[in-house]
Amino acid sequence: QLQLVESGGGLVQPGGSLRLSCAASGFTLDYYAIGWFRQAPGKEREGVSCISRSLPITKYVGSVKGRFTISRDKAKNTVYLQMNSLKPEDTAVYYCAADTRLTGCDVTNANEYDYWGQGTQVTVSS
Repeated sequence: QLQLVESGGGLVQPGGSLRLSCAASGFTLDYYAIGWFRQAPGKEREGVSCISRSLPITKYVGSVKGRFTISRDKAKNTVYLQMNSLKPEDTAVYYCAADTRLTGCDVTNANEYDYWGQGTQVTVSS
């Protein structure tokens, strides 16, 4: 069974950092573009970042550019989202998702993604 599991969320003060992990079981993440999305209470789900299968190509939504970094660790079959300089508006449940596309990645359209994790809560508050 294909499964994605997020971890690394928690409570952090403004200006702090967290690293989210997206681990896979039942399949190899190398063959998928991976996206990170988030959803805050009362708001629509928002794309945050994505990384393609190869090259790799990375994309970020404007509000996190320069603060968040997406990366892969092939040996651990894991994709990370390093989040620095966190702000209260980054508070949300963060989800990772896998897309079977061959090239590139899409940070704007969640419907492109085929498999989803259960999410991890990130709370930025003093």
